[in-house]
Amino acid sequence: MAHLHDDGQYVGDEYMVVDFEDDAEDQLQAARDRNSLDSESDDEVDVMSKTSDTTAAQARRGKDIQGIPWDRLQFTREKYRETRLQQYKNYVNINQPHDELEKECKAVEKEKEFYHFRHNTRSVKSTIVHFQLRNLVWATSKHDVYLMHSYSVMHWSPLTRKGTEVLNVAGPVVPALEGQRNPWPYQHGLGRVQISTMCVKRNLLVAGGFQGEMVCKNLDRPGVSYCAKITHDDNAITNAIDIYDNCSGAVRLMSSNNDSVVRVFDCENFSVLSRFYFPWAVNHTSVSPDSKTVIVVGDNADGLLADSQSGKVIATLRGHLDYSFASAWHPDGRVFATGNQDTTCRLWDNRYLGSSLAVLKGRIGAIRSIRFTADGRFMVMAEPADFVHVFDTKQDYGHCQEIDLFGEVAGVSFSPDSESLFVGVADRTYGSLLEFNRGHANTYLDCVI
Repeated sequence: MAHLHDDGQYVGDEYMVVDFEDDAEDQLQAARDRNSLDSESDDEVDVMSKTSDTTAAQARRGKDIQGIPWDRLQFTREKYRETRLQQYKNYVNINQPHDELEKECKAVEKEKEFYHFRHNTRSVKSTIVHFQLRNLVWATSKHDVYLMHSYSVMHWSPLTRKGTEVLNVAGPVVPALEGQRNPWPYQHGLGRVQISTMCVKRNLLVAGGFQGEMVCKNLDRPGVSYCAKITHDDNAITNAIDIYDNCSGAVRLMSSNNDSVVRVFDCENFSVLSRFYFPWAVNHTSVSPDSKTVIVVGDNADGLLADSQSGKVIATLRGHLDYSFASAWHPDGRVFATGNQDTTCRLWDNRYLGSSLAVLKGRIGAIRSIRFTADGRFMVMAEPADFVHVFDTKQDYGHCQEIDLFGEVAGVSFSPDSESLFVGVADRTYGSLLEFNRGHANTYLDCVI
């Protein structure tokens, strides 16, 4: 991944955070100012308000799902989309021609809608610390969503429409005394932490930091359970966190860092059980459903499949052209996916790793986040900005729903029951949390009179 200067800024000269263009923002602000002076309609006030939500009913009546007032701007949504497609520049670390890659990509039918828009709230807004890391939204149920905002991790309830801060790392972060039966030697508390990645599973929230920090909080206990710098190497960003059950059922935590080390922690006392060393920075790992193998991707065009107990490499995954930042397992434990800055997601079968099963293409940028539903029916992959793609696995990934929005994608997450999909949007004006509900055919109702 892009490295840090001494001043804490990441290196990425060609990269620019995609935000609404200045002229568009100026127009929106001018419209807000006019509205506050002479508006006679409560609906107009609601449309122009930065904190206004959008419901499914409003969207059906024509309101933009993000609340963008296109009718008040000097350009249409279609024209702005055309401009974005022309001007967006994908960040790459390895420059290679993509001619042959384009030929590999699977033809996909995109006019599908598996998840229907339900609600968009601007009451909580995602923020991003590092442009290559986009795992900052997690749903533990369809009524409980966690996302990162500035120096806080927020909980959002789609049921009550209320947001609550559950973790604040803006000041000194000190662990609670309870539960520290075997404390980490360097655990002396932390100063301000810039959250680069996070994971919420098994009633445990784990946030990784820009300087190699890790902060753990049990959601059913007050305070922080554990916090420390797990590495003191320069540029040792915590890139990804995975929480899983090992073969014996014990809860484990796996961290991926820029120091090329993968660490496995015991979630009871947060002691380090294993360290696996790799020849390049590790950007993401995913442990298989049977807990026996782990996908390892990072600052190399090739990915790896390794033994989760020993770290021994089982196979090399060849085909991508650039660095990878995303991976995920299908619940069947056979198929898995990797996402790359070459703008593709590759699907693999762990019974035959000589080549990938299929190559799925994004629209404008890298594939930075991938998730499967718990029932295995759908897979979602997110680009850095503007596009989220939902694939039907039962149709051999040949049918896709393309969610078209404007803004940086901070993360995507399915609810554990597979009924909801959440998308975090990071944008200075239209930052929000989008909620979609799974559609069901229910054809048996057609016979009811």
